[in-house]
Amino acid sequence: MTNLGSVTTQHEYPVLWPMPTRWADNDHYGHVNNVTYYSYFDTAVNAWLIDATGTDIRELPAIGVVAQTSCTFMGSLSFPDQLRVGLRIARLGRSSITYDLAIFREDGDVLELAATGTFVHVYVDDVTRKPVEIPAVIRNAAEGLVVAED
Repeated sequence: MTNLGSVTTQHEYPVLWPMPTRWADNDHYGHVNNVTYYSYFDTAVNAWLIDATGTDIRELPAIGVVAQTSCTFMGSLSFPDQLRVGLRIARLGRSSITYDLAIFREDGDVLELAATGTFVHVYVDDVTRKPVEIPAVIRNAAEGLVVAED
Protein backbone atom coordinates (compact mmCIF):
# COMPACT_ATOMS: atom_id res chain seq x y z
CA MET A 1 0.00 0.00 0.00
CA THR A 2 1.08 3.56 -0.54
CA ASN A 3 2.94 5.00 2.41
CA LEU A 4 1.61 8.55 2.60
CA GLY A 5 4.59 9.51 4.76
CA SER A 6 6.89 9.11 1.75
CA VAL A 7 6.80 10.55 -1.72
CA THR A 8 5.04 8.31 -4.23
CA THR A 9 6.72 8.14 -7.63
CA GLN A 10 5.85 6.53 -10.92
CA HIS A 11 8.75 4.11 -10.46
CA GLU A 12 6.74 2.29 -7.77
CA TYR A 13 4.12 1.14 -10.30
CA PRO A 14 4.73 -1.64 -12.85
CA VAL A 15 2.01 -0.19 -15.12
CA LEU A 16 1.43 3.47 -16.02
CA TRP A 17 -1.83 3.42 -17.96
CA PRO A 18 -2.40 6.48 -20.23
CA MET A 19 -5.53 8.45 -19.41
CA PRO A 20 -6.55 11.68 -21.14
CA THR A 21 -8.78 14.14 -19.36
CA ARG A 22 -11.95 15.16 -21.17
CA TRP A 23 -13.67 18.54 -21.50
CA ALA A 24 -16.61 17.19 -19.47
CA ASP A 25 -14.29 16.21 -16.57
CA ASN A 26 -13.92 19.84 -15.46
CA ASP A 27 -16.42 21.18 -12.98
CA HIS A 28 -17.70 24.74 -12.51
CA TYR A 29 -14.46 25.66 -10.71
CA GLY A 30 -12.30 24.72 -13.70
CA HIS A 31 -10.69 21.57 -12.35
CA VAL A 32 -11.41 17.87 -12.64
CA ASN A 33 -14.22 17.03 -10.24
CA ASN A 34 -13.28 14.67 -7.42
CA VAL A 35 -15.68 11.91 -8.47
CA THR A 36 -13.97 11.75 -11.86
CA TYR A 37 -10.76 10.46 -10.23
CA TYR A 38 -12.71 7.29 -9.38
CA SER A 39 -13.68 6.96 -13.02
CA TYR A 40 -10.00 7.17 -13.98
CA PHE A 41 -9.22 4.36 -11.52
CA ASP A 42 -12.06 2.18 -12.85
CA THR A 43 -11.18 2.81 -16.48
CA ALA A 44 -7.46 2.17 -16.01
CA VAL A 45 -7.96 -1.08 -14.07
CA ASN A 46 -10.48 -2.53 -16.52
CA ALA A 47 -8.63 -1.36 -19.65
CA TRP A 48 -5.44 -2.90 -18.28
CA LEU A 49 -7.28 -6.17 -17.49
CA ILE A 50 -8.61 -6.39 -21.04
CA ASP A 51 -5.19 -5.61 -22.50
CA ALA A 52 -3.21 -7.89 -20.16
CA THR A 53 -5.54 -10.88 -20.53
CA GLY A 54 -6.43 -10.49 -24.21
CA THR A 55 -9.97 -11.29 -23.08
CA ASP A 56 -13.27 -9.47 -23.11
CA ILE A 57 -13.65 -9.58 -19.33
CA ARG A 58 -17.38 -8.88 -19.66
CA GLU A 59 -17.83 -12.35 -21.10
CA LEU A 60 -16.20 -14.31 -18.27
CA PRO A 61 -18.45 -16.38 -15.98
CA ALA A 62 -17.19 -14.30 -13.05
CA ILE A 63 -17.16 -10.52 -12.99
CA GLY A 64 -15.24 -8.09 -10.83
CA VAL A 65 -17.54 -5.78 -8.90
CA VAL A 66 -16.17 -2.80 -7.03
CA ALA A 67 -16.52 -3.45 -3.31
CA GLN A 68 -14.39 -0.60 -2.02
CA THR A 69 -12.56 2.43 -3.33
CA SER A 70 -10.73 5.37 -1.83
CA CYS A 71 -8.82 8.40 -3.03
CA THR A 72 -6.41 10.87 -1.43
CA PHE A 73 -6.13 14.07 -3.44
CA MET A 74 -2.71 15.69 -3.68
CA GLY A 75 -2.94 17.98 -6.67
CA SER A 76 -5.39 19.57 -9.04
CA LEU A 77 -6.07 18.35 -12.56
CA SER A 78 -7.78 20.16 -15.43
CA PHE A 79 -8.64 19.49 -19.06
CA PRO A 80 -6.56 19.07 -21.29
CA ASP A 81 -4.10 17.38 -18.88
CA GLN A 82 -2.66 14.05 -19.99
CA LEU A 83 -2.47 11.52 -17.17
CA ARG A 84 -0.89 8.21 -16.29
CA VAL A 85 -2.61 5.94 -13.79
CA GLY A 86 -0.11 3.84 -11.87
CA LEU A 87 -1.31 0.31 -11.15
CA ARG A 88 0.05 -2.28 -8.76
CA ILE A 89 -1.59 -4.94 -6.65
CA ALA A 90 -1.35 -4.74 -2.88
CA ARG A 91 -3.31 -7.96 -2.26
CA LEU A 92 -4.29 -10.87 -4.47
CA GLY A 93 -6.81 -12.98 -2.59
CA ARG A 94 -8.97 -15.98 -3.48
CA SER A 95 -11.91 -13.90 -4.72
CA SER A 96 -10.65 -10.32 -4.53
CA ILE A 97 -7.92 -8.05 -5.82
CA THR A 98 -6.84 -4.86 -4.05
CA TYR A 99 -5.27 -2.41 -6.47
CA ASP A 100 -2.97 0.32 -5.22
CA LEU A 101 -3.25 3.24 -7.64
CA ALA A 102 -1.80 6.67 -8.32
CA ILE A 103 -2.76 9.38 -10.78
CA PHE A 104 0.11 11.34 -12.29
CA ARG A 105 -0.18 14.44 -14.48
CA GLU A 106 2.26 14.58 -17.38
CA ASP A 107 4.36 17.75 -17.35
CA GLY A 108 6.82 17.31 -20.19
CA ASP A 109 9.10 14.45 -19.17
CA VAL A 110 8.01 14.66 -15.53
CA LEU A 111 5.02 12.94 -13.90
CA GLU A 112 3.49 14.92 -11.04
CA LEU A 113 1.49 13.04 -8.41
CA ALA A 114 -2.14 14.20 -8.22
CA ALA A 115 -3.81 11.41 -6.20
CA THR A 116 -3.36 7.97 -4.69
CA GLY A 117 -6.05 5.44 -4.02
CA THR A 118 -7.25 1.89 -3.65
CA PHE A 119 -9.74 -0.09 -5.67
CA VAL A 120 -11.04 -3.51 -4.62
CA HIS A 121 -12.56 -5.92 -7.12
CA VAL A 122 -14.51 -8.85 -5.67
CA TYR A 123 -15.20 -11.55 -8.20
CA VAL A 124 -18.75 -12.87 -8.25
CA ASP A 125 -20.71 -15.30 -10.40
CA ASP A 126 -22.26 -13.30 -13.22
CA VAL A 127 -25.69 -14.82 -12.50
CA THR A 128 -25.92 -15.45 -8.75
CA ARG A 129 -23.63 -12.56 -7.69
CA LYS A 130 -22.07 -14.86 -5.06
CA PRO A 131 -18.28 -14.57 -4.53
CA VAL A 132 -16.19 -17.01 -6.56
CA GLU A 133 -12.51 -17.56 -7.24
CA ILE A 134 -10.76 -15.04 -9.44
CA PRO A 135 -10.81 -16.39 -13.02
CA ALA A 136 -7.47 -17.98 -13.94
CA VAL A 137 -6.88 -15.63 -16.89
CA ILE A 138 -7.22 -12.63 -14.56
CA ARG A 139 -5.16 -14.17 -11.77
CA ASN A 140 -2.35 -14.96 -14.21
CA ALA A 141 -2.21 -11.35 -15.40
CA ALA A 142 -2.60 -9.92 -11.88
CA GLU A 143 0.31 -11.91 -10.43
CA GLY A 144 2.73 -9.71 -12.38
CA LEU A 145 1.53 -6.58 -10.57
CA VAL A 146 1.72 -7.88 -7.00
CA VAL A 147 4.17 -5.86 -4.93
CA ALA A 148 5.64 -6.67 -1.54
CA GLU A 149 4.18 -4.68 1.34
CA ASP A 150 6.38 -1.87 2.64
